[in-house]
Amino acid sequence: MNQPIGFLDSGLGGISVLKEVRKLLPNEDYFYYGDSFHHPYGEKAKKELYDIVNDGVKYLLSKNCKLIVIACNTATTMVLAELRKNYTDVLFVGTEPAIKVAHDFYPDKRVLVLATKGTIESERFHFLQENYPVKEAYFVACPKLAPLIEEGDSSKFDTYLKEILLPYKGKVDVIVLGCTHYVFVKDDIKKIMGDIILLDGNLGIAKRVKSLLKDKKLLSSNREGSVEIINNLSEDMQRRSYQLLK
Repeated sequence: MNQPIGFLDSGLGGISVLKEVRKLLPNEDYFYYGDSFHHPYGEKAKKELYDIVNDGVKYLLSKNCKLIVIACNTATTMVLAELRKNYTDVLFVGTEPAIKVAHDFYPDKRVLVLATKGTIESERFHFLQENYPVKEAYFVACPKLAPLIEEGDSSKFDTYLKEILLPYKGKVDVIVLGCTHYVFVKDDIKKIMGDIILLDGNLGIAKRVKSLLKDKKLLSSNREGSVEIINNLSEDMQRRSYQLLK
């Protein structure tokens, strides 16, 4: 079925998820909605965030999307359960910190989880933390990081990364990137932390999208897929999104 797969994120971060899904499903059409106007999501109250994300979902449904990826850890952990209750006929795939991956593959390692304040304070995050323990874990809210990545000033986010990470240098073996924006600063993190394992959930999301579409017999028959990106803040942010997708 040649309807597009929809993506929703608070700006540029979900492009990192879209890239991974496209590798696995190159024949699909994609519609990406970057909500930079309401960025960041991480500091918003649950009711406000639900209303914002719900508007994005309605927009993607107006584009006839056959599946919607909530490509934001904060939105997933805070409001996806409610969205599923209210849209029982819609296929959703969420994004959450790869805490289970750390538990499954690195249970004896020391793990640092970086995420937004909203994600870390959510019920879903507490569930993951309690049910998938590792040898030693640290959970750090990074309220400025996603906005700095969104802004695109590398000198600013490099300074902030050092402020966050240097207290844990030599004390952790694995870093879980609990926000889709953070994937874009992997190299910067490695420069600061050296030989360290970085985990994100993007491959798992891609596999889940493919599995759901296959089960529902909704895989595209296109020979070559397409991508349309809309950013509701500015044309410049839209151009940056396409550049990050390359």
